[in-house]
Amino acid sequence: MKKTIHILGSGFSSLSAACYLAQSGNEVTIFEKNATIGGRARQLKKDGFTFDIGPTWYWMPDVFERFFNDFKTKPSDYYTLEKLNPAYSVYFGKDDYITIEDTIEKIYSAFEKEEAGSSKKLKKFIDNAQNNYDVAIKDLVYRPGVSPLELVTPVTIKKISQFLSTIKRDVRKEFKNERLAQILEFPVLFLGAKPSNTPSFYSFMNYADFGIGTFHPKKGMYQVVLAMEALAKSLGVIIKTESPIDKIIVDNGKATGIISNGETYTADIILSGADYHHSETLLDKKYRQYSEKYWSKKTFAPSSLLFYVGFDKKLKNVNHHTLFFDVDFDVHAQDIYDDPKWPENPLFYASFPSITDDSSAPNGKEAGIFLIPLAPGIEDNETLREQYFEKIITRFENLTSQKVRGSILFKESFCVNDFTKDYNSYKGNAYGMANTLLQTAFLRPNLKSSKVDNLYFTGQLTVPGPGVPPALISGKLVAGLIKKHHN
Repeated sequence: MKKTIHILGSGFSSLSAACYLAQSGNEVTIFEKNATIGGRARQLKKDGFTFDIGPTWYWMPDVFERFFNDFKTKPSDYYTLEKLNPAYSVYFGKDDYITIEDTIEKIYSAFEKEEAGSSKKLKKFIDNAQNNYDVAIKDLVYRPGVSPLELVTPVTIKKISQFLSTIKRDVRKEFKNERLAQILEFPVLFLGAKPSNTPSFYSFMNYADFGIGTFHPKKGMYQVVLAMEALAKSLGVIIKTESPIDKIIVDNGKATGIISNGETYTADIILSGADYHHSETLLDKKYRQYSEKYWSKKTFAPSSLLFYVGFDKKLKNVNHHTLFFDVDFDVHAQDIYDDPKWPENPLFYASFPSITDDSSAPNGKEAGIFLIPLAPGIEDNETLREQYFEKIITRFENLTSQKVRGSILFKESFCVNDFTKDYNSYKGNAYGMANTLLQTAFLRPNLKSSKVDNLYFTGQLTVPGPGVPPALISGKLVAGLIKKHHN
Protein backbone atom coordinates (compact mmCIF):
# COMPACT_ATOMS: atom_id res chain seq x y z
CA MET A 1 0.00 0.00 0.00
CA LYS A 2 1.37 3.41 -1.02
CA LYS A 3 2.63 5.56 1.87
CA THR A 4 3.56 9.21 2.13
CA ILE A 5 7.11 9.34 3.46
CA HIS A 6 9.04 12.46 4.50
CA ILE A 7 12.83 12.17 4.77
CA LEU A 8 15.00 14.57 6.77
CA GLY A 9 18.34 15.37 5.14
CA SER A 10 19.80 14.62 1.72
CA GLY A 11 23.06 12.84 2.48
CA PHE A 12 24.01 9.48 0.97
CA SER A 13 21.85 7.45 3.36
CA SER A 14 18.77 9.63 2.80
CA LEU A 15 19.17 9.55 -0.99
CA SER A 16 19.68 5.78 -0.87
CA ALA A 17 16.57 5.21 1.27
CA ALA A 18 14.54 7.58 -0.91
CA CYS A 19 15.37 5.57 -4.03
CA TYR A 20 14.40 2.24 -2.47
CA LEU A 21 11.21 3.61 -0.92
CA ALA A 22 10.13 5.30 -4.15
CA GLN A 23 10.89 2.12 -6.08
CA SER A 24 8.37 0.37 -3.80
CA GLY A 25 5.66 2.80 -4.93
CA ASN A 26 5.67 5.29 -2.06
CA GLU A 27 5.38 9.07 -2.31
CA VAL A 28 8.73 10.30 -1.05
CA THR A 29 9.82 13.86 -0.26
CA ILE A 30 13.27 14.88 1.00
CA PHE A 31 13.65 17.99 3.17
CA GLU A 32 17.17 19.48 3.18
CA LYS A 33 18.14 22.39 5.44
CA ASN A 34 20.95 23.66 3.19
CA ALA A 35 20.74 25.26 -0.25
CA THR A 36 22.34 22.24 -1.95
CA ILE A 37 21.91 18.51 -1.42
CA GLY A 38 24.49 15.94 -0.38
CA GLY A 39 24.80 16.44 3.36
CA ARG A 40 28.48 16.28 4.26
CA ALA A 41 29.33 15.56 0.62
CA ARG A 42 28.77 19.05 -0.74
CA GLN A 43 30.99 21.07 -3.08
CA LEU A 44 32.92 24.32 -2.83
CA LYS A 45 33.50 26.22 -6.07
CA LYS A 46 35.74 29.28 -6.13
CA ASP A 47 37.73 31.11 -8.85
CA GLY A 48 37.66 28.13 -11.21
CA PHE A 49 38.56 25.59 -8.49
CA THR A 50 36.22 22.80 -7.36
CA PHE A 51 36.59 21.01 -4.02
CA ASP A 52 34.70 18.13 -2.43
CA ILE A 53 33.87 19.58 1.00
CA GLY A 54 33.39 16.14 2.57
CA PRO A 55 34.43 12.62 1.47
CA THR A 56 37.34 12.44 -0.97
CA TRP A 57 38.07 8.66 -0.92
CA TYR A 58 36.10 6.29 -3.17
CA TRP A 59 36.55 2.80 -1.74
CA MET A 60 34.49 -0.39 -2.07
CA PRO A 61 33.22 0.21 -5.63
CA ASP A 62 31.29 -3.05 -5.41
CA VAL A 63 28.91 -1.45 -2.86
CA PHE A 64 28.16 1.38 -5.30
CA GLU A 65 27.67 -1.19 -8.10
CA ARG A 66 25.28 -3.16 -5.92
CA PHE A 67 23.27 -0.04 -5.11
CA PHE A 68 22.82 1.07 -8.72
CA ASN A 69 22.22 -2.52 -9.89
CA ASP A 70 19.21 -2.65 -7.57
CA PHE A 71 17.66 -0.09 -9.94
CA LYS A 72 18.89 -1.79 -13.11
CA THR A 73 21.49 0.91 -13.67
CA LYS A 74 25.22 1.14 -13.02
CA PRO A 75 27.64 3.87 -11.86
CA SER A 76 29.03 4.30 -15.37
CA ASP A 77 25.57 5.45 -16.49
CA TYR A 78 26.16 8.56 -14.38
CA TYR A 79 29.89 9.14 -13.82
CA THR A 80 33.34 8.01 -14.95
CA LEU A 81 35.46 6.14 -12.43
CA GLU A 82 39.26 6.05 -12.55
CA LYS A 83 41.45 3.76 -10.49
CA LEU A 84 44.24 5.79 -8.94
CA ASN A 85 47.86 4.81 -9.45
CA PRO A 86 49.42 5.38 -7.06
CA ALA A 87 46.54 5.03 -4.62
CA TYR A 88 48.34 7.20 -2.09
CA SER A 89 51.70 7.92 -0.52
CA VAL A 90 52.66 8.15 3.15
CA TYR A 91 55.36 10.54 4.41
CA PHE A 92 57.40 9.57 7.48
CA GLY A 93 60.07 12.26 7.22
CA LYS A 94 61.69 14.73 4.85
CA ASP A 95 61.72 13.23 1.34
CA ASP A 96 60.99 9.90 3.04
CA TYR A 97 57.79 8.20 1.95
CA ILE A 98 56.27 4.89 0.94
CA THR A 99 53.99 4.74 -2.09
CA ILE A 100 51.03 2.37 -2.26
CA GLU A 101 50.36 1.54 -5.89
CA ASP A 102 47.37 0.07 -7.70
CA THR A 103 47.93 -3.70 -7.52
CA ILE A 104 48.54 -6.07 -4.64
CA GLU A 105 51.67 -7.40 -6.36
CA LYS A 106 53.22 -3.91 -6.41
CA ILE A 107 52.28 -3.45 -2.75
CA TYR A 108 53.95 -6.77 -1.85
CA SER A 109 57.11 -5.45 -3.53
CA ALA A 110 56.93 -2.16 -1.65
CA PHE A 111 56.63 -4.01 1.68
CA GLU A 112 59.47 -6.38 0.80
CA LYS A 113 61.69 -3.45 -0.11
CA GLU A 114 60.97 -1.88 3.28
CA GLU A 115 61.42 -5.11 5.31
CA ALA A 116 62.67 -8.44 4.02
CA GLY A 117 60.11 -11.20 4.51
CA SER A 118 57.20 -8.84 5.09
CA SER A 119 55.50 -9.64 1.78
CA LYS A 120 54.76 -13.21 2.94
CA LYS A 121 53.23 -11.91 6.16
CA LEU A 122 51.24 -9.35 4.18
CA LYS A 123 49.87 -12.00 1.83
CA LYS A 124 48.59 -14.04 4.79
CA PHE A 125 47.12 -10.91 6.38
CA ILE A 126 45.36 -9.81 3.17
CA ASP A 127 44.01 -13.31 2.47
CA ASN A 128 42.31 -13.22 5.87
CA ALA A 129 41.16 -9.64 5.23
CA GLN A 130 39.60 -10.71 1.93
CA ASN A 131 37.77 -13.52 3.67
CA ASN A 132 36.45 -11.04 6.24
CA TYR A 133 35.43 -8.70 3.43
CA ASP A 134 33.39 -11.44 1.79
CA VAL A 135 31.65 -12.18 5.10
CA ALA A 136 31.11 -8.55 6.13
CA ILE A 137 30.42 -6.55 2.99
CA LYS A 138 28.56 -9.25 1.10
CA ASP A 139 26.44 -10.35 4.05
CA LEU A 140 26.69 -9.01 7.62
CA VAL A 141 26.49 -5.28 6.91
CA TYR A 142 23.25 -5.82 5.00
CA ARG A 143 21.50 -6.88 8.22
CA PRO A 144 19.43 -4.25 10.04
CA GLY A 145 20.89 -4.55 13.55
CA VAL A 146 17.65 -5.55 15.26
CA SER A 147 19.03 -8.66 16.99
CA PRO A 148 22.40 -10.00 18.16
CA LEU A 149 21.51 -13.23 16.38
CA GLU A 150 22.16 -11.48 13.06
CA LEU A 151 25.86 -11.80 13.83
CA VAL A 152 25.69 -15.52 14.59
CA THR A 153 26.36 -17.60 11.48
CA PRO A 154 28.44 -20.75 10.92
CA VAL A 155 31.15 -18.49 9.47
CA THR A 156 31.21 -15.84 12.20
CA ILE A 157 31.27 -18.45 14.97
CA LYS A 158 34.62 -19.59 13.54
CA LYS A 159 35.80 -15.97 13.62
CA ILE A 160 34.81 -15.21 17.22
CA SER A 161 38.46 -14.68 18.23
CA GLN A 162 38.65 -11.82 15.70
CA PHE A 163 36.02 -9.93 17.67
CA LEU A 164 38.06 -10.31 20.86
CA SER A 165 41.41 -9.18 19.48
CA THR A 166 42.20 -5.81 17.85
CA ILE A 167 43.66 -4.59 14.57
CA LYS A 168 46.64 -3.07 16.35
CA ARG A 169 47.42 -6.27 18.25
CA ASP A 170 47.25 -8.38 15.09
CA VAL A 171 49.30 -6.00 12.99
CA ARG A 172 52.01 -5.44 15.61
CA LYS A 173 52.31 -9.18 16.24
CA GLU A 174 53.37 -9.76 12.63
CA PHE A 175 54.94 -6.48 11.50
CA LYS A 176 57.79 -5.07 13.59
CA ASN A 177 58.54 -2.30 11.11
CA GLU A 178 56.78 0.79 12.51
CA ARG A 179 56.14 2.33 9.08
CA LEU A 180 54.50 -0.77 7.63
CA ALA A 181 52.44 -1.23 10.78
CA GLN A 182 51.13 2.35 10.52
CA ILE A 183 50.13 1.84 6.89
CA LEU A 184 48.21 -1.31 7.82
CA GLU A 185 46.51 0.46 10.72
CA PHE A 186 45.51 3.46 8.60
CA PRO A 187 42.36 2.06 6.83
CA VAL A 188 40.44 1.46 10.06
CA LEU A 189 40.64 5.18 10.79
CA PHE A 190 37.76 5.43 8.30
CA LEU A 191 35.70 3.55 10.91
CA GLY A 192 36.28 6.40 13.34
CA ALA A 193 38.13 4.47 16.06
CA LYS A 194 41.72 3.80 17.09
CA PRO A 195 43.28 0.56 15.77
CA SER A 196 43.70 -0.46 19.42
CA ASN A 197 39.89 -0.29 19.88
CA THR A 198 38.88 -1.83 16.55
CA PRO A 199 38.11 -5.57 16.40
CA SER A 200 40.41 -7.68 14.22
CA PHE A 201 37.47 -8.62 12.03
CA TYR A 202 37.54 -5.10 10.59
CA SER A 203 40.72 -5.99 8.71
CA PHE A 204 38.33 -6.19 5.77
CA MET A 205 39.18 -2.48 5.39
CA ASN A 206 42.72 -3.55 4.47
CA TYR A 207 41.34 -5.65 1.65
CA ALA A 208 39.28 -2.66 0.47
CA ASP A 209 42.54 -0.68 0.45
CA PHE A 210 45.13 -3.10 -0.96
CA GLY A 211 42.96 -5.73 -2.65
CA ILE A 212 40.40 -3.55 -4.44
CA GLY A 213 42.07 -0.17 -4.56
CA THR A 214 41.30 3.53 -4.49
CA PHE A 215 39.19 5.22 -7.15
CA HIS A 216 38.21 8.74 -8.19
CA PRO A 217 34.98 9.77 -9.90
CA LYS A 218 35.81 12.31 -12.60
CA LYS A 219 34.69 15.78 -11.43
CA GLY A 220 34.79 14.57 -7.83
CA MET A 221 32.75 12.69 -5.23
CA TYR A 222 29.85 15.08 -5.70
CA GLN A 223 29.14 13.28 -8.98
CA VAL A 224 27.90 10.35 -6.88
CA VAL A 225 25.46 12.70 -5.12
CA LEU A 226 24.25 14.03 -8.48
CA ALA A 227 23.88 10.46 -9.77
CA MET A 228 21.73 9.48 -6.80
CA GLU A 229 19.70 12.67 -7.15
CA ALA A 230 19.03 11.90 -10.82
CA LEU A 231 18.04 8.34 -9.94
CA ALA A 232 15.78 9.49 -7.09
CA LYS A 233 14.01 12.06 -9.26
CA SER A 234 13.52 9.49 -12.03
CA LEU A 235 11.69 7.37 -9.42
CA GLY A 236 9.45 10.30 -8.46
CA VAL A 237 11.24 11.59 -5.34
CA ILE A 238 10.63 15.28 -4.58
CA ILE A 239 13.53 17.23 -3.05
CA LYS A 240 13.01 20.47 -1.10
CA THR A 241 16.15 22.47 -0.25
CA GLU A 242 16.40 25.30 2.30
CA SER A 243 13.83 23.39 4.33
CA PRO A 244 15.08 22.94 7.91
CA ILE A 245 12.88 20.90 10.23
CA ASP A 246 11.46 22.64 13.28
CA LYS A 247 9.64 19.66 14.81
CA ILE A 248 8.62 16.05 14.29
CA ILE A 249 4.90 15.81 15.05
CA VAL A 250 3.76 12.88 17.19
CA ASP A 251 0.08 12.10 17.75
CA ASN A 252 -0.98 9.23 20.05
CA GLY A 253 2.49 7.72 19.90
CA LYS A 254 2.71 7.88 16.10
CA ALA A 255 4.80 10.18 13.91
CA THR A 256 2.28 11.98 11.71
CA GLY A 257 4.26 14.78 10.11
CA ILE A 258 6.89 17.49 10.36
CA ILE A 259 7.01 21.27 10.63
CA SER A 260 9.42 22.94 8.20
CA ASN A 261 9.81 26.70 7.89
CA GLY A 262 6.66 27.04 10.01
CA GLU A 263 4.57 24.91 7.64
CA THR A 264 3.08 21.52 8.57
CA TYR A 265 3.56 18.53 6.26
CA THR A 266 1.62 15.39 7.16
CA ALA A 267 2.94 11.92 6.38
CA ASP A 268 2.43 8.24 7.10
CA ILE A 269 6.12 7.69 7.88
CA ILE A 270 8.98 9.96 8.96
CA LEU A 271 12.57 8.93 8.26
CA SER A 272 15.49 11.00 9.49
CA GLY A 273 18.83 10.82 7.74
CA ALA A 274 19.90 13.91 9.65
CA ASP A 275 22.13 13.66 12.71
CA TYR A 276 20.45 11.11 15.00
CA HIS A 277 20.98 13.08 18.22
CA HIS A 278 19.64 16.27 16.61
CA SER A 279 16.67 14.40 15.13
CA GLU A 280 15.58 13.28 18.58
CA THR A 281 15.71 16.87 19.85
CA LEU A 282 12.94 17.59 17.32
CA LEU A 283 10.71 15.33 19.41
CA ASP A 284 9.10 16.09 22.77
CA LYS A 285 11.40 14.71 25.48
CA LYS A 286 9.16 11.76 26.38
CA TYR A 287 9.52 10.40 22.84
CA ARG A 288 13.32 10.38 22.76
CA GLN A 289 14.95 6.93 22.96
CA TYR A 290 18.41 8.09 24.00
CA SER A 291 19.28 10.52 26.79
CA GLU A 292 22.01 13.15 26.73
CA LYS A 293 23.91 10.90 29.13
CA TYR A 294 23.72 8.06 26.57
CA TRP A 295 25.23 10.19 23.81
CA SER A 296 27.92 11.65 26.07
CA LYS A 297 29.21 8.17 26.90
CA LYS A 298 29.52 7.03 23.29
CA THR A 299 32.79 6.99 21.37
CA PHE A 300 32.43 9.35 18.47
CA ALA A 301 34.55 9.47 15.37
CA PRO A 302 36.76 12.54 15.09
CA SER A 303 35.83 15.95 13.87
CA SER A 304 38.19 17.66 11.43
CA LEU A 305 39.84 20.92 10.59
CA LEU A 306 39.76 21.19 6.81
CA PHE A 307 41.39 23.70 4.48
CA TYR A 308 40.49 24.15 0.82
CA VAL A 309 43.43 25.85 -0.88
CA GLY A 310 43.93 27.20 -4.38
CA PHE A 311 47.58 27.22 -5.51
CA ASP A 312 48.81 29.21 -8.51
CA LYS A 313 51.21 26.44 -9.60
CA LYS A 314 51.42 22.65 -9.82
CA LEU A 315 52.93 21.05 -6.71
CA LYS A 316 55.76 18.51 -6.56
CA ASN A 317 56.41 15.34 -4.59
CA VAL A 318 52.74 14.65 -3.75
CA ASN A 319 50.06 12.31 -5.07
CA HIS A 320 46.27 12.63 -5.36
CA HIS A 321 46.06 11.29 -1.78
CA THR A 322 49.03 11.96 0.52
CA LEU A 323 49.27 11.12 4.25
CA PHE A 324 51.71 12.73 6.67
CA PHE A 325 52.64 10.31 9.46
CA ASP A 326 55.88 12.04 10.51
CA VAL A 327 54.69 12.50 14.10
CA ASP A 328 53.55 10.10 16.84
CA PHE A 329 50.10 8.71 16.00
CA ASP A 330 49.42 7.46 19.53
CA VAL A 331 49.94 10.93 21.01
CA HIS A 332 47.59 12.50 18.44
CA ALA A 333 45.02 9.74 19.00
CA GLN A 334 45.14 10.36 22.75
CA ASP A 335 44.29 14.03 22.09
CA ILE A 336 41.23 12.90 20.13
CA TYR A 337 39.84 10.05 22.22
CA ASP A 338 41.35 10.06 25.72
CA ASP A 339 42.08 13.65 26.71
CA PRO A 340 40.26 15.79 24.12
CA LYS A 341 42.28 18.84 23.12
CA TRP A 342 44.03 20.38 20.15
CA PRO A 343 47.03 18.18 19.29
CA GLU A 344 50.49 19.67 19.66
CA ASN A 345 51.82 17.88 16.57
CA PRO A 346 48.95 16.56 14.43
CA LEU A 347 49.05 13.96 11.73
CA PHE A 348 47.35 15.30 8.62
CA TYR A 349 46.13 14.25 5.21
CA ALA A 350 46.22 16.15 1.93
CA SER A 351 44.34 15.58 -1.31
CA PHE A 352 45.24 17.15 -4.63
CA PRO A 353 42.43 16.10 -6.97
CA SER A 354 43.75 18.30 -9.78
CA ILE A 355 46.69 15.88 -10.17
CA THR A 356 44.15 13.39 -11.53
CA ASP A 357 41.24 15.59 -12.59
CA ASP A 358 41.64 18.71 -14.75
CA SER A 359 38.17 19.89 -13.75
CA SER A 360 39.36 20.52 -10.17
CA ALA A 361 41.56 23.54 -10.97
CA PRO A 362 42.38 25.97 -13.77
CA ASN A 363 45.22 24.98 -16.11
CA GLY A 364 48.63 25.08 -14.40
CA LYS A 365 47.14 25.44 -10.91
CA GLU A 366 46.53 22.99 -8.06
CA ALA A 367 43.56 22.35 -5.78
CA GLY A 368 44.59 21.21 -2.31
CA ILE A 369 42.47 19.83 0.53
CA PHE A 370 44.16 19.48 3.94
CA LEU A 371 42.57 17.61 6.86
CA ILE A 372 43.58 17.39 10.52
CA PRO A 373 41.55 14.91 12.66
CA LEU A 374 40.35 16.54 15.88
CA ALA A 375 38.37 15.62 18.96
CA PRO A 376 34.69 16.49 18.58
CA GLY A 377 33.36 19.21 20.84
CA ILE A 378 36.60 21.12 21.32
CA GLU A 379 36.96 24.90 21.05
CA ASP A 380 37.03 26.22 17.49
CA ASN A 381 37.91 29.74 16.38
CA GLU A 382 39.73 31.56 13.58
CA THR A 383 42.89 32.07 15.63
CA LEU A 384 43.27 28.32 16.23
CA ARG A 385 42.53 27.55 12.58
CA GLU A 386 45.26 29.94 11.42
CA GLN A 387 47.70 28.59 13.98
CA TYR A 388 47.18 25.02 12.76
CA PHE A 389 47.36 25.96 9.11
CA GLU A 390 50.79 27.43 9.82
CA LYS A 391 51.82 24.22 11.61
CA ILE A 392 50.90 21.90 8.76
CA ILE A 393 51.99 24.11 5.87
CA THR A 394 55.42 24.51 7.48
CA ARG A 395 55.76 20.75 7.81
CA PHE A 396 54.33 20.24 4.32
CA GLU A 397 56.98 22.50 2.79
CA ASN A 398 59.75 20.77 4.73
CA LEU A 399 58.62 17.19 4.10
CA THR A 400 57.99 17.65 0.37
CA SER A 401 61.00 19.98 -0.23
CA GLN A 402 59.11 22.83 -1.86
CA LYS A 403 57.92 26.35 -1.08
CA VAL A 404 54.16 26.81 -1.44
CA ARG A 405 53.15 29.68 0.86
CA GLY A 406 53.77 32.32 -1.78
CA SER A 407 51.66 30.36 -4.27
CA ILE A 408 48.45 30.35 -2.22
CA LEU A 409 45.69 32.20 -4.07
CA PHE A 410 43.10 31.62 -1.34
CA LYS A 411 42.12 29.24 1.43
CA GLU A 412 38.78 28.41 3.03
CA SER A 413 38.42 26.48 6.29
CA PHE A 414 35.79 24.18 7.80
CA CYS A 415 35.87 22.92 11.38
CA VAL A 416 33.88 21.88 14.47
CA ASN A 417 31.61 24.94 14.48
CA ASP A 418 30.77 24.45 10.80
CA PHE A 419 29.90 20.76 11.24
CA THR A 420 27.54 21.83 14.01
CA LYS A 421 26.02 24.74 12.09
CA ASP A 422 25.68 23.12 8.66
CA TYR A 423 24.82 19.55 9.67
CA ASN A 424 23.52 19.79 13.26
CA SER A 425 26.33 17.34 13.96
CA TYR A 426 26.63 16.12 17.57
CA LYS A 427 29.63 17.97 19.06
CA GLY A 428 30.64 18.84 15.53
CA ASN A 429 31.81 15.30 14.72
CA ALA A 430 32.71 14.65 11.08
CA TYR A 431 32.19 10.90 10.69
CA GLY A 432 29.52 9.79 13.13
CA MET A 433 29.86 7.14 15.83
CA ALA A 434 33.00 5.00 15.86
CA ASN A 435 32.78 1.29 15.07
CA THR A 436 34.19 -0.16 18.27
CA LEU A 437 33.25 -3.62 19.56
CA LEU A 438 30.52 -2.19 21.83
CA GLN A 439 29.21 0.06 19.05
CA THR A 440 28.74 -2.55 16.34
CA ALA A 441 25.56 -3.81 14.67
CA PHE A 442 22.68 -4.17 17.18
CA LEU A 443 24.66 -2.14 19.76
CA ARG A 444 24.32 1.03 17.67
CA PRO A 445 21.27 3.36 17.82
CA ASN A 446 18.26 1.66 16.22
CA LEU A 447 16.95 2.17 12.70
CA LYS A 448 13.39 2.08 14.09
CA SER A 449 12.25 4.22 17.00
CA SER A 450 11.28 2.16 20.05
CA LYS A 451 9.06 4.96 21.39
CA VAL A 452 7.31 6.38 18.33
CA ASP A 453 5.54 4.33 15.69
CA ASN A 454 6.24 5.20 12.04
CA LEU A 455 9.51 6.95 12.92
CA TYR A 456 12.81 5.67 11.51
CA PHE A 457 16.45 6.71 11.29
CA THR A 458 19.33 6.15 8.89
CA GLY A 459 22.92 7.32 8.50
CA GLN A 460 26.30 7.16 10.17
CA LEU A 461 25.10 7.10 13.79
CA THR A 462 23.06 3.95 13.20
CA VAL A 463 23.87 0.72 11.32
CA PRO A 464 26.16 -0.24 9.76
CA GLY A 465 28.36 2.79 10.61
CA PRO A 466 30.43 5.68 9.25
CA GLY A 467 31.60 6.09 5.66
CA VAL A 468 30.03 6.50 2.23
CA PRO A 469 29.51 2.80 1.34
CA PRO A 470 27.92 2.11 4.77
CA ALA A 471 25.63 5.11 4.22
CA LEU A 472 24.32 3.58 0.97
CA ILE A 473 23.75 0.33 2.84
CA SER A 474 22.05 2.09 5.77
CA GLY A 475 19.51 3.58 3.36
CA LYS A 476 18.75 0.16 1.95
CA LEU A 477 18.42 -1.39 5.41
CA VAL A 478 15.93 1.18 6.72
CA ALA A 479 13.89 1.01 3.51
CA GLY A 480 13.66 -2.75 3.96
CA LEU A 481 12.60 -2.33 7.56
CA ILE A 482 9.89 0.15 6.58
CA LYS A 483 8.66 -2.20 3.90
CA LYS A 484 8.55 -5.05 6.42
CA HIS A 485 6.52 -3.09 8.98
CA HIS A 486 4.21 -1.29 6.52
CA ASN A 487 3.65 -3.78 3.74
